[in-house]
Amino acid sequence: MTDRQNIDTVLAERDAYNAALAGTRRRGGSWPALLVILAALALFPLVQLTGGNWNYPLHLMLYAFMYVAMTSGWNILGGFAGYISIGHNVFFCIGGYVSGMLLASYGISSFLTAPLAGVVAMAVGFCVGFITLRVRGPAFIISSIALLMVARILFDNWDFVGGSNGISLPRMELPVQYVKIPYYYAMLVIAVASLVASYAIRHSKFGLGLRAISQDEIKAESAGIDTRFYKILAFAISAFFVGTAGAIWGEYMTYIRPNIFLIILVAANMVLMCILGGKGTVAGPVVGTVLLIAFNEFFVSQFGASQINILGTGIIMILALMFFPNGIVGTLRRRGRLPRILDWD
Repeated sequence: MTDRQNIDTVLAERDAYNAALAGTRRRGGSWPALLVILAALALFPLVQLTGGNWNYPLHLMLYAFMYVAMTSGWNILGGFAGYISIGHNVFFCIGGYVSGMLLASYGISSFLTAPLAGVVAMAVGFCVGFITLRVRGPAFIISSIALLMVARILFDNWDFVGGSNGISLPRMELPVQYVKIPYYYAMLVIAVASLVASYAIRHSKFGLGLRAISQDEIKAESAGIDTRFYKILAFAISAFFVGTAGAIWGEYMTYIRPNIFLIILVAANMVLMCILGGKGTVAGPVVGTVLLIAFNEFFVSQFGASQINILGTGIIMILALMFFPNGIVGTLRRRGRLPRILDWD
């Protein structure tokens, strides 16, 4: 038997074992509970009809949905394929500017143009991946940071899109207590779509190839996997969801400006949320997003928007990764203690 056949056999056996193990854990299934949670999230905006001030909770959940979409998209490249990108918020910016300029120039809502913005971000991601994915490891991380720096210089000095001052966008004509609701549902749809895509990719031949690349790219090449194409395609797909989220976020903010999208904190949040929850898992980005946003909100409420907030969040991250070195979902799965509600793999 050839080396390629040996590797194919090992990969197939490993995947079959993981699938069987996951199926055993899911016996009884968590899907009904997930559907109940999804239904509750879909009905949550209706509390606005009962009166009271629910604007901030709606904003917070909308913000969380946005990061769920972006971290799940990032996870396709950074988690499944193992290529850590610190410049993915460039696609967040591209999505925001594509839909924002169409709204400002022609009055076309981002609810209609968000898929187009995602496709444009995907096309740019394919081209960028074609260049940057020639390298791997630290060199790729540096190239992603360079991409972010180049994009910031470009958008800051591009007069057509307003330069560093950006462009104001028209506000949706709804009463102030209801104006967040359409954006809430749009971000919820994008978040769910990104999770469904992540689940489908993980359980596909493409996903198996990405995980093989993550574990040992040289062996994956020896097994006949077109690693270069797989990586570029993963880069493009991940850019699509980040760009789509950016399109909705730009209109929600009512203006587009480089310092909304092209700051290192946005990219760092995507990476940290994914690592905290468990990169390479489907549920990990959701868990990491919810926890990191909850930590931030707690420290802001206690200490205000100060350096103590950043320090406290950093300490929590360090402690979490000390006890959960593979992320919360990954570590609990390895220990056999993962709650069924989080076992989506």
